[in-house]
Amino acid sequence: MSFILGVDTGGTYTDAVILEDEERVIAFSKALTTHSDLSLGIGLAIQKAIKKKNTATEKISLVSLSTTLATNALVEGQGDRVALVMIGFQDSDLEKHSIFDALKGDPFLVIEGGHNYAGFEKSPLEKNKLSKWISGIKGVSAYAVCSQFAVRNPEHELEAAEIIRKLTDKPVSLSHQISAKLNGPKRALTAVLNARLIALIDLLIIKAEHVIKSLGILAPLMVVRGDGALISAAQAREKPIETILSGPAASIVGARWLTGETEAIISDIGGTTTDIAVLKGGKPAIDPRGASVGPYRTMVEAVAMYTFGLGGDSEVKLELEGLGGHISLGPKRVIPVALAASIEPDLIHQTLDSQLKNETPNDFDARFIRRTRASTEPVLSERDDKVYRRIGEQFYPMSEVVKSRLDLQSVIKLVSMGVAQISAVTPSDASHVLGKSNAWDKEAAIKAIDLFARRRNGSGELLAGSTAQMAERIVCQLTDQTSSSILEMAFSEEKVDFGDKPDVLAKHPLIQFGLAGYSDLIKVNVGISKKIIGLGASAPTYYPAVGAELNCEVILPEYAGVANAIGAVVGKIVMRESGVISSPSEGKYLVHLDGKPVNFTSEVKALKVLEEKLTEKSIQKAKEAGAENVSVNIDREIKTANIENRSVFVEASVLVEASGRPRISKS
Repeated sequence: MSFILGVDTGGTYTDAVILEDEERVIAFSKALTTHSDLSLGIGLAIQKAIKKKNTATEKISLVSLSTTLATNALVEGQGDRVALVMIGFQDSDLEKHSIFDALKGDPFLVIEGGHNYAGFEKSPLEKNKLSKWISGIKGVSAYAVCSQFAVRNPEHELEAAEIIRKLTDKPVSLSHQISAKLNGPKRALTAVLNARLIALIDLLIIKAEHVIKSLGILAPLMVVRGDGALISAAQAREKPIETILSGPAASIVGARWLTGETEAIISDIGGTTTDIAVLKGGKPAIDPRGASVGPYRTMVEAVAMYTFGLGGDSEVKLELEGLGGHISLGPKRVIPVALAASIEPDLIHQTLDSQLKNETPNDFDARFIRRTRASTEPVLSERDDKVYRRIGEQFYPMSEVVKSRLDLQSVIKLVSMGVAQISAVTPSDASHVLGKSNAWDKEAAIKAIDLFARRRNGSGELLAGSTAQMAERIVCQLTDQTSSSILEMAFSEEKVDFGDKPDVLAKHPLIQFGLAGYSDLIKVNVGISKKIIGLGASAPTYYPAVGAELNCEVILPEYAGVANAIGAVVGKIVMRESGVISSPSEGKYLVHLDGKPVNFTSEVKALKVLEEKLTEKSIQKAKEAGAENVSVNIDREIKTANIENRSVFVEASVLVEASGRPRISKS
């Protein structure tokens, strides 16, 4: 008998689940994610699960971790300050693929160098210019480097990394190590995001390893990749960007294991995001365009997941339009007032009580702020730093921190940097008011939503006549936005082009009337044809109404709230290696691997060498990650052109996939 332990660290909760002999769940638990010290939440969740069945820690043979922290950070625009080096590109290339947006004002350098399509040097690397620039950079946590055609020859990226490491002690994210695909600007974007996440994921893994060691668990730690596969902790540290969509990918694996369904829509609602994917033939599809998270399209291989900034802890906002107005949710996550009150009850309740006595509602009613621990001291402007110093590690009423419009802009910036957190009204608070949840301080939730209900629209009318009415309106808004998100995903995945963008189609009047079963001279019926598997701790609260709205069956598995943690330990280790053969002239075949291109005069020989090298590398990486009984699959794509009635070789790409279950010792 052996046990495997799955852990999922989300924006709000950290889940732990124990499986016996990889066959059945014997214990699970939840604990609040402690952002100031992740080890506390991880340790508490694991200890609670162990105590439920008095599990002997020495019999735990595998620990695997999934997380939504990387996904949430990108969706919310958070992460550490980084620096980007672009080699062989133009300044205008920074405008492509949202690189400027991703940098958020962080430093960058464009220098000469790079290679051509065939992998030969275009111009020498400007080493002196790079060294001088690096010496003047302060306050960054990591560097990203992207060189033109580095996937054909990574020499300049490697040289730049060596210079950076000599002058700093900071990690370096190299574009060719993240993706073997062409499109330099997109690789640069992915390298920037990877660099921004290094400190976050490194800290998470350090904390997780410390916890399992302190509990006497000797099993190796695995991490879930964005495609649902498992990788070693060391591999996750090297490429943290691969953990984006880790939690959602684990949820798909978990949903398949829990339900046995092979064809379904999986919708996983967390505190920050709702993640939606399609299960086809028992497997999640890999997005050929690269993982899309928030506003960014990356080059990371991940499940075809649609991530929306919508969850139980989404900020409830009043949108004023002319004389009217409506509420909306997300995309930002805030700390529910009910949760804040369970942490600091006296301050929260005293503030809410004082605000309830005011006859005139204020935009800052039921809103609080606190400082969060950053991996590095934030580099701030004088004004931003002044506001930052007003905030302590305990909650403060926003009205005491924000004294002007400029102060508010500073707060927005501090939150986006991840060094401050807002507490405000959320759907979780509404669920407490309606008796659908009892995890935190219900009385604080009632007061906060009462304050929100007193606000007025553009015509001066109250948003709601009672606290319960306001809470119901918030929950209905969550249902509507969830349904719209699922429809948007469905239109995106449909084979038929309906002539408009998926988000427009999802909100089209015909679709909305069809969902309501409109029938007069015209009869319109619309619905989702697949079953929806609802996952997440709050899925039983919200998803029955979603199923009713979309006219489809909803499955709520017994362990829906810990599906991510289950998926973390029932998946496989999968390592992929890819390579390319180009042909600059007839009869010449260049094999592009890690170094300079190697020339062959035979297509057959070139393919044989490339496949052997890729197979060797993928098997080695799979074994290093802890896989056993490794199997290999090879895909090759050969492009040819018809010239003068004969087929001429143009290019070949080879993908080798090595997979196996993690090595598990039986006690």
